[in-house]
Amino acid sequence: MFGMWGKLGGVCWLSVAAFVTLARANAAASEFRFDGDTFAFANQTVFEYHEGHASLRRGPTRRDAYKRHCFVMCRTVMQFKKFARFDPRGAPLDDASLAARIHAVTHGAAWAEPLPEDQRIVFPGYKDLQEMSKARRELVQLNIGHGWPSYFRISNARMLFQQSAGYEEETHAHLDAALARGQLFACFLTTYPRLSINHSVLVYKRKSFSPNPGVERYLVYDPNHPESPRELVWSPQTRSFSYQKDWDFIGGFVRVYQVYGKWLQ
Repeated sequence: MFGMWGKLGGVCWLSVAAFVTLARANAAASEFRFDGDTFAFANQTVFEYHEGHASLRRGPTRRDAYKRHCFVMCRTVMQFKKFARFDPRGAPLDDASLAARIHAVTHGAAWAEPLPEDQRIVFPGYKDLQEMSKARRELVQLNIGHGWPSYFRISNARMLFQQSAGYEEETHAHLDAALARGQLFACFLTTYPRLSINHSVLVYKRKSFSPNPGVERYLVYDPNHPESPRELVWSPQTRSFSYQKDWDFIGGFVRVYQVYGKWLQ
């Protein structure tokens, strides 16, 4: 009899431990604040869009146009969330010192474990990344990295030969697992061989309610849209993802590939 009660007790403690782990993970995931942990500026598209359809831009291109940086911005948001902290009570740094600290953050591997609070790189004078990137926009843009290397990422080749529904199911499982651990999930979205979207976004939370049973919805930071979260949807019936319609995307089906989850990804 005691053996049976012992087994039941063990199961009970395992259930409690699993619940506590999940609760901690959910708490960690909820710590990401869209209005504080993202950039105040937008990644500007190379083309001009009308209802998701691209066309060449008319007129001269602005010198300060900040284009082709969606991957860089997603990566940097992850790095700041893991390796930096802000102290609004301190005095803001001069340009050279601020640039050096930004470099220190962006040189950390985006897939590494978060640093303890007392080991993080401190940015005084601002309450969060949103405020700092608004006040020091040009300096931040100049120091988080170039956009052109994104076109030559080795992992981009996956879109040529990993296009099956099975691969997307595996990606969906990795997405859920990352969020359950309280981590962010950076994505490469594409419709290759069509070119309606080739873009990077950052998934930070699974929505608790979906009007369609079985369909899973996720909140996304999209560097093209700093004003509000976007939505990525997983459908188990079609075994595929879809992305929210907006001025720069016609909406619907996309392939999703994880980036910055490990070395060379």
